[in-house]
Amino acid sequence: MNMLWIDLLIGFSAGASVCFAWQQRQKQEVRRMLYSYSDRPAENTSFAPLSSVRRELKTIYSEKLELEAEVAQWYKILNKSPFGYLRVDADNQLLWCNKAARKLLHLNRWQSGQVRLLLELVRSYELDQLIEQTRQTQRSQTKQWEFYPSQDAQTLAVSQGNPTFMRGSTLPLPNKDVIVFLESQEPLKILKRTQEKLLSDLTHELRTPLTGMRLIAETLEQRHEGLDKKWSQQLVRETNRLYHLVQDWLEISRLASHPHQVLSQQTFDVVALIYETWDTLTPVAEQKQVTLQYAGLEHCTMIGDRDRLTQVFINLLDNGIKYSPVAQPISVQVQQSEGENKDICIEIFDRGQGFDPEDLPYIFERLYRGDQSRVRQTDSTNFSKGSGLGLAIVQQIVTAHGGRSPQKPSPRLWRMANGYFTPKTA
Repeated sequence: MNMLWIDLLIGFSAGASVCFAWQQRQKQEVRRMLYSYSDRPAENTSFAPLSSVRRELKTIYSEKLELEAEVAQWYKILNKSPFGYLRVDADNQLLWCNKAARKLLHLNRWQSGQVRLLLELVRSYELDQLIEQTRQTQRSQTKQWEFYPSQDAQTLAVSQGNPTFMRGSTLPLPNKDVIVFLESQEPLKILKRTQEKLLSDLTHELRTPLTGMRLIAETLEQRHEGLDKKWSQQLVRETNRLYHLVQDWLEISRLASHPHQVLSQQTFDVVALIYETWDTLTPVAEQKQVTLQYAGLEHCTMIGDRDRLTQVFINLLDNGIKYSPVAQPISVQVQQSEGENKDICIEIFDRGQGFDPEDLPYIFERLYRGDQSRVRQTDSTNFSKGSGLGLAIVQQIVTAHGGRSPQKPSPRLWRMANGYFTPKTA
């Protein structure tokens, strides 16, 4: 009998030990499961597994509410932001956009919570290309373009087809989602147009008195002798420089506002035009022993304004001479593609230092001049600093011929398609 009790006691003890060990193991497994994906340490190891799960779920639920409140706050901030905000997934589906983006892109019928293809809502090749480049490179991108709102069922625009000058910046996400920030550049464009009009009106009013001053200075130069004649000649040079500056500004304004009225279309050989232009600059080039190296087609016929294109080549070749080292050639190459348009590519390269990277975005702006230390570094002497209008005139002539400025400006490489200049990115 005693042996039976002893066996029962031993069995009970063994079962209790196994049960206790199993409970401890369950607690450890629950703690490992609860805290393996959390940075919080186990606060109390004495709780039962069910109690630990309950406490952890309560903590997770509280954190979920806090995150939801924070996300709602960020959505509220983005919705009040003056900049447009878009989020597009890997399949180019619009996940969410704020009020500013709906206004800029005229998404009047899109509702929050809808997931639609962006192409169905916004017909913008530039925006699609910007997003795709960001997704492929996984780098932030920035682009400016003119957005033309469509009039389809999804995009109801009230601007009557007028374009909006827009700037977009992107941010790639790890899951191939892309965030796009949009801002309208129309106020800056209007301000710039107003300033240009004001300056154009001012230069137009200055032309008449400058013409009179020019005639007076030339008359005084003819009548004076000795030292007075020297000062009269200096007055004539400065008056002529100011007069030509006014004329250049008026030329840019006319090309920008009425290009079709200013240009006269002619058929000519562009290769012969390049040689003729260089002949006019030969006296200046001989001072630095700069020569012309030509390669490419012997003859190439195109259609355009011969006089305006002569001015383009004069400005580009003259810049090349100014900033070329002594006794270094300027290379010019003319090629024509075999495609349907038969594009004519004209490359003009000098051996100078070139533009500083920080100057490149602004070299086509009026009155902008880069670092003048380039002149000293190339051992140039007796060259004027220029008015800052040369490349601006080049750009306006190119634009008037139906071309556009390159995304990465380079005044040394231009493409002409069927007589129309189109700058080509180097």
